[in-house]
Amino acid sequence: MIYKNIRKLIFKLEPETAHFLGENFLRFMNFSPVCRTVWSQYNTVSDLRLHQTIFNETFKNPIGLGAGFDKNGTMINEIKSLGFGFTEIGTITPKPQDGNPKPRLFRHIQEETIQNAMGFNNLGSEKILENIEKKTPFTYPVGINIGKNKTTSEENAISDYLNLIEKFEKFATYLIINISSPNTPNLRDLQNEKFISELFTKAKEKTSKPILLKIAPDMSLENAVSLSKLAVENGASGIIATNTTIDYSKISSPQSFGGGLSGKVLKEQSFKIFEAVAKELYGKTTLISVGGIDSPEDVYLRLRAGASLVQVYSALIFQGSSLIRNLNNGLLRLMKRDGFTQIQDIIGFDRK
Repeated sequence: MIYKNIRKLIFKLEPETAHFLGENFLRFMNFSPVCRTVWSQYNTVSDLRLHQTIFNETFKNPIGLGAGFDKNGTMINEIKSLGFGFTEIGTITPKPQDGNPKPRLFRHIQEETIQNAMGFNNLGSEKILENIEKKTPFTYPVGINIGKNKTTSEENAISDYLNLIEKFEKFATYLIINISSPNTPNLRDLQNEKFISELFTKAKEKTSKPILLKIAPDMSLENAVSLSKLAVENGASGIIATNTTIDYSKISSPQSFGGGLSGKVLKEQSFKIFEAVAKELYGKTTLISVGGIDSPEDVYLRLRAGASLVQVYSALIFQGSSLIRNLNNGLLRLMKRDGFTQIQDIIGFDRK
């Protein structure tokens, strides 16, 4: 109720201004050891029933923050204090990018949906590497999401990804190949068999760290499954489904700047894609589900469908900092209701 009242004021601000203020609020809450401890303890659900070992690291709960919030690797510790079990940095490109012209971010409040055409705005790999080095060693799992520069041609795109893998692999719990954002021209064209085969084959020569592929929701189920299978066959350690959608029929008043939609309107399509992939790949690779997750029931459904982990983003904007605590507590209640004693028991339960 407190956040609902504060949200009215926040939503009067331009979204990027609100994001900037949110970052500074988190820094303030983590400014002193006392504040940081109290804030983190309030948000964090500590329960061994939620612990898993994935990619040789302990995930203390399955709720992660999706890429896009901490674009430049400056908020790693602050994000943990919100109760997340893991986070993702990025998307990072080799060279700095300003992203697309403003306006490029809009809240569809009634639909609890964000329209985002940011365009991989980030400080570039060299500066972000400096930021990350200051934050190490990490105290929880951190994924690093990488993409190509807008000015890099399709023919040279693999070089961008390999460059970033070499630069960041020693810091990452896992790396994410982002070729599914709708906000970089022609990026989704790289979701093809030739590119995926070549990229993962070469990437695995560069690192032994897990590399995951993030796919778009705006493709047929058959194509999503076939590209995911191909990635795994060529060395991918997992699939993240899905990125944002460009199906503007899902909202009443789409903004003219385009971009992708996240939040509630993505929920159904994201889960359809995820479930199709999970039916084929559960038990063969690590699966992460993202898109429209905003309740314990959503988390429970996707874990049972085969996800080892889930990610949220838009729901954090609409529900506030209590979201992660509520999701984890709700998940524990659902597990207890159905007689599950640990999280491993529910993952993929509907696939068995």
